[in-house]
Amino acid sequence: MDTDITSAADLWDRLTGLQEAPAQWLVLATLAAALVFVLPRGLWRLSRNAITIAHEGGHGLIAVLTGRRLDGIRLHSDTSGLTVSRGRPDGIGMILTAAAGYTAPSLLGLGGAWLLSAHRITLLLWAATALLLAMLAMIRNAYGAVTVVLTGGTFLLVSWLAEAEVQAGFAYAAVWFLLLGGVRPVFELQGKRRHGGAPDSDADQLARLTNVPPALWLFLFHTVSLCSLIGGGRWLLGLS
Repeated sequence: MDTDITSAADLWDRLTGLQEAPAQWLVLATLAAALVFVLPRGLWRLSRNAITIAHEGGHGLIAVLTGRRLDGIRLHSDTSGLTVSRGRPDGIGMILTAAAGYTAPSLLGLGGAWLLSAHRITLLLWAATALLLAMLAMIRNAYGAVTVVLTGGTFLLVSWLAEAEVQAGFAYAAVWFLLLGGVRPVFELQGKRRHGGAPDSDADQLARLTNVPPALWLFLFHTVSLCSLIGGGRWLLGLS
């Protein structure tokens, strides 16, 4: 058999094959590690960059899927971001695009938890790398490019070079982080709006697009993030 065909077959088997589930202590340890990066304010200021990648990536992905033209994505050192797309200034495409940001980290975490519960650790790592590579093509500033390259490079190196147990630990930690990290920004936004801040937030933009009060959009964001955390957490812990 041709070597290239054999290599391609081996690569496909590696991608689609099942991996052994990690020990329960490792699952709990990765949960604790994720909490360390989400709860303390100092570490959160740094780790929140990863949530911003997922947030802006969600805007970008849904913009493309709904037929809008994605002009570019910017990520900033203060963990804010901006996704610019062209198309109708209203309608379902714009509404879904605006709603995708705060829900994206949690939904990505939920999807990741499902893959891990099905013992697809390698598939999760490679899928994350592919999504980050696609996002990199749309980044329009240096800080954003560096952030995405470092994040994607980490996923790639772990998936290619690390031992199976390290891969599992990294994958579980990343998914726990998305599930937990998807909850905090919604509470932060709610706090800012309570004190008159963030007048042009996603919730306010959605209110202008739909005539639905921002508080109800915040409720939706809370519902998605908390339900994803509960459902994804049950999958990761093997409770469902």
